[in-house]
Amino acid sequence: MAYGPGMRLVLFILMSIFAFAKVEYSYSYIPKKVHPYQLFPVTVFAKGLDGKENPQFRFEKAPRGFARATENRPLKETNGENAFFTFYFKAGTDDVRIPALTIEDSDGKRVLEPLFIPLEGLNIDPSTKNYCNVMASDFRVKTSQVSNFDENSNLLYLTIEAHEANIEDMDIPDPSIMEQGIEKLQRHHSLVNAEYYIVIPANKKSLTFSYYDTIKRKSVPIEISTMYKSRLVAAQDVDLNPKDSSFTKLKKYTFAALSIFFLIMLLIKRDFFYLVLLVITLITLTTFFIPHRKICVRQGSPLYILPISSSTIGTRIGDDIELPVLDSYGEYYKIQYRPGVIGWIKDSDVCKD
Repeated sequence: MAYGPGMRLVLFILMSIFAFAKVEYSYSYIPKKVHPYQLFPVTVFAKGLDGKENPQFRFEKAPRGFARATENRPLKETNGENAFFTFYFKAGTDDVRIPALTIEDSDGKRVLEPLFIPLEGLNIDPSTKNYCNVMASDFRVKTSQVSNFDENSNLLYLTIEAHEANIEDMDIPDPSIMEQGIEKLQRHHSLVNAEYYIVIPANKKSLTFSYYDTIKRKSVPIEISTMYKSRLVAAQDVDLNPKDSSFTKLKKYTFAALSIFFLIMLLIKRDFFYLVLLVITLITLTTFFIPHRKICVRQGSPLYILPISSSTIGTRIGDDIELPVLDSYGEYYKIQYRPGVIGWIKDSDVCKD
């Protein structure tokens, strides 16, 4: 079919528009070097991308030794007709190799070539105290709670929020620490939230550790007081002390003193009002001395450090045994298995008749 000059001009213009509208992809940010175990971003720039379109990204399968993105879907940020897509990777102990990236949109498929990022050792200042093996662009302890763990030790529980951080590698090299570990870890692109527990001596007043700030390029110290309590998330808002807390003792002494006072006033005044107050305080005082109810715990049941599904198992119950319930939270019961050995068991581990 023959086209006239006017039609050919229109077709040429349309083809030029479509050709010009084709999105261009390229890497806009690649770190020049990274440290072992560092979490780092790699950003793809999409020039001329329609804000409504979401291209599909797929890193090619590569031989062992190539890095993998922490999430398949990148973090998207738009700027007019352009967009930025950021993936996060974690370095190992060798130079980082990122496989080829296939991008598919309405114009077809494009491939970005593999990347190579050299690894550089991390030099920590020798004066740095208790480096915890974490590198981050930002790191903060949101909340902390100290509870009695047993007669000689306390449990310090931290909720941590950080960016571009390898929290899963956290380990504080303090010789006084008896046990430590991560209870929960949630990652969303650069943001990571974690809950970290540390068992420390009861007489320890504070804990100091440091992380490496990848923006400031230096170690940053963090000091946590271990002599006070603060509220954590609701799941942790449970007293872990199986014995009388200071507040419980205070309440006992207070009601005992009130009982004596009301008894004296009753004997002096012979007033029915003081009799009523005396009865109320005595009933309240009695509740503090009611024996704990007992449950049978099955042999082999795990004894958890905290009443959450991801908690570390401290030990296991040796034989079927009947133990008093010190507290409860949700589907968990707090028990003292042996002197100095306290923990939580699930309702499903209670002996069934």
